[in-house]
Amino acid sequence: MWVLGVTGGIGSGKTAATDYLASKGITIVDADECSRIVVEPGRPALTAIEEHFGSEAIQVDGTLDRAWLRTQVFSNPDERKWLEQLTHPLIRDEIVNQLNAATSAYAVLASPLLFETGQSAFCNRTLVIDVSIDTQLARASARDANSVDQIKKIIAAQMPREERLEKADDVASNEGSLEELYAQLDKLHESYIKLLR
Repeated sequence: MWVLGVTGGIGSGKTAATDYLASKGITIVDADECSRIVVEPGRPALTAIEEHFGSEAIQVDGTLDRAWLRTQVFSNPDERKWLEQLTHPLIRDEIVNQLNAATSAYAVLASPLLFETGQSAFCNRTLVIDVSIDTQLARASARDANSVDQIKKIIAAQMPREERLEKADDVASNEGSLEELYAQLDKLHESYIKLLR
């Protein structure tokens, strides 16, 4: 399976991009979704998280309190490292399983930490959805229930924008309208189909 890795900082519009590619019949494997699957109730990772962080990490319905956990790990690098060592190998396995099951012309691996986690090794080509940090802050704070301060911490934990752009094979700017983003994606999609031929 030929795999396109799609990444970008928080609030960059990765989901808008991958939803558009999905509308063209492309299978999307979402690393965030895989990260949710590996901590579902009954999975060993959730038990380990509860043992490590305590019952505060678990909501009344038995699911992981992701917002609570995010606050813990983004304010304590050692805790983030512990969580990543637990979950990243499990997430990798889930990604591989889903990519292997894909049947479209090519598959997309959407991951906010594509380069940071080494998930780019699964990809034949990488695409960064790019916006300025000001745009990231504005969009992410409007969309999420996170404070600007929390979003700044998330941005700081991600690869710097310049480095991400340097590593990318392709870049699509999402500073404008969705139509402008889609026009760029149309061209890229056609180029990927040609590459596959």
